[in-house]
Amino acid sequence: MHLEILTPEKKIFEGEVSSATFPGADGSFQILNHHAPLVSLLKEGSVEYKTGKDGKQSLMITGGVVEVLRDHVILLADGVKQ
Repeated sequence: MHLEILTPEKKIFEGEVSSATFPGADGSFQILNHHAPLVSLLKEGSVEYKTGKDGKQSLMITGGVVEVLRDHVILLADGVKQ
């Protein structure tokens, strides 16, 4: 599936991933290929995703929204902690 991670300032990541885990407002959840359509609020926490070439990656977000539609996942993060 295709994942895009965006903040108001810049694009953090764009590429193909096999899975992604998000800090949902009501608890952590994972997205895999062919997931049902979804829109969810996110709280502060860790976003983890697996790519074919770099393996498991993670970053800390300060909150945001994620949308899943037809194997395309868009994360609109309020901010990313370094």
